[in-house]
Amino acid sequence: MVAKVEASGANVLFCQKGIDDLAQHYLAKKGILAVRRVKESDMKKLASATGGKILMSLEEVRPEDLGYAGLVEERKIGGEEMIFVEECKNPKAVSILLRGGTEHVVDELERGMHDALRVVGVAMEDGKYVAGGGAAEIELALKLRDYAASVGGRERLAIQAFADAIEVIPRALAENAGLDPIDMLVALRSAHERG
Repeated sequence: MVAKVEASGANVLFCQKGIDDLAQHYLAKKGILAVRRVKESDMKKLASATGGKILMSLEEVRPEDLGYAGLVEERKIGGEEMIFVEECKNPKAVSILLRGGTEHVVDELERGMHDALRVVGVAMEDGKYVAGGGAAEIELALKLRDYAASVGGRERLAIQAFADAIEVIPRALAENAGLDPIDMLVALRSAHERG
């Protein structure tokens, strides 16, 4: 079995099941990194990233079935050993490593990352997006104030009050970012007035 893997030209072997210790020893002697008990989902991602094929038997292994990665190494992160597969020719899958002090923090990071990836996916599909950071709200408030100047009476006061209310969003974003909200609102209004 080791001779078949070596004959194919492979220097890394990922296996979903276990690998016998003796087989792993002979693979290591031939300079072949063997990784055992890889999850099925990870196997599919590895195949996608490296361009390799998932084989059910060593009888089928051929050089054209092999994928490519410039670097495959084991690294210790936070007391846990992980295999990194990098520099793939045409990566179609990536892993994002999220770490935090508690399980709750990691869960929040994962939720935030999932939301961000979905937003990017939808923006790429639609080809449309709305500027963030309160830009839409500032622009709308400026237009409302311009419109309020052309309206008289109580309506004018209501429109101006609505414009002030809309600016709560960029104000809150500035505060949450640790910035001075008044300075940021003045800077945003100025930038929007300049176009």
